[in-house]
Amino acid sequence: MLGLGIIGWIIIGGLAGWIASKIMKTDAQQGILLNIVVGVVGGLLGGFLLKLFGVDVNGGGLWFSFFTCIAGAVILLFLVGLVTGRRGASR
Repeated sequence: MLGLGIIGWIIIGGLAGWIASKIMKTDAQQGILLNIVVGVVGGLLGGFLLKLFGVDVNGGGLWFSFFTCIAGAVILLFLVGLVTGRRGASR
């Protein structure tokens, strides 16, 4: 994802954060800016976790980066929910 540039980070991060917030049912609590932040941070988290498991994240391409961002954002929202005590749809 590092090769996408800042506009790519914003677009991919925003879409990934929005999809992750829909999956985790936190979309009503988040705006577009928070979706972008969650998607970008989720992309970094997802890339870091995949590297730990030995996956070559540099050669994955656009779709791989996008799905990595979604997975990382879902993990991030789950962890934030654990820390804050919110569980998405349960509140």
